[in-house]
Amino acid sequence: MTFTRKESGMGKVVVIEHLTLDGVMQAPGHPDEDPRDGFRHGGWAGERQDPAMQQVMGARMSDAWSLLAGRVTYERFADYWPKQPPNPFTEALDRVRKYVASTSLPEPLSWQNSELLKGDAAGSVAALKREAPENLVVFGSGMLVRELLRHDLVDEFVLMIHPLVLGAGRRLFADGSGLRAFRLVESTTTATGVMIGVYGP
Repeated sequence: MTFTRKESGMGKVVVIEHLTLDGVMQAPGHPDEDPRDGFRHGGWAGERQDPAMQQVMGARMSDAWSLLAGRVTYERFADYWPKQPPNPFTEALDRVRKYVASTSLPEPLSWQNSELLKGDAAGSVAALKREAPENLVVFGSGMLVRELLRHDLVDEFVLMIHPLVLGAGRRLFADGSGLRAFRLVESTTTATGVMIGVYGP
């Protein structure tokens, strides 16, 4: 299946996540990405990378978009991506406007084109959705995503579900998240066995 971007007006919040079968989202990229709570399985998504993943992410990053991130994800990205050899993903992240939800980060933010959101995250993102014409794309940022969900501010989930159970780690949907139903919009399975599902509310 070929992924195509759905046109639905202005200011969608699009959440893109790697997940295991047991819902873990913590530290998919590399071993020391996020060792909080003694997490020892960092980098679990690396061996199942597939061009289809780049396609689905690229479809959400090819037109007007901005990055929306929580503090931890922003600090990880800012420390990692600008140091990488030239590549399209780094170039896109450097160029794009980055909105950061944090009450503890000092200004000015170190990464170019970064802006600290004022006030509570849900209120700030709701205002952005009303005012900004571009999509707000979220990677990682589990605590921020849960807050946005509580206020019905997520318009689309792109979940890359790996055939792997870790048995430990921070999950996207934590206990107590409440009952929610989603609609499957698109789906495909990569050659490495990852199911990519696009879900709407």
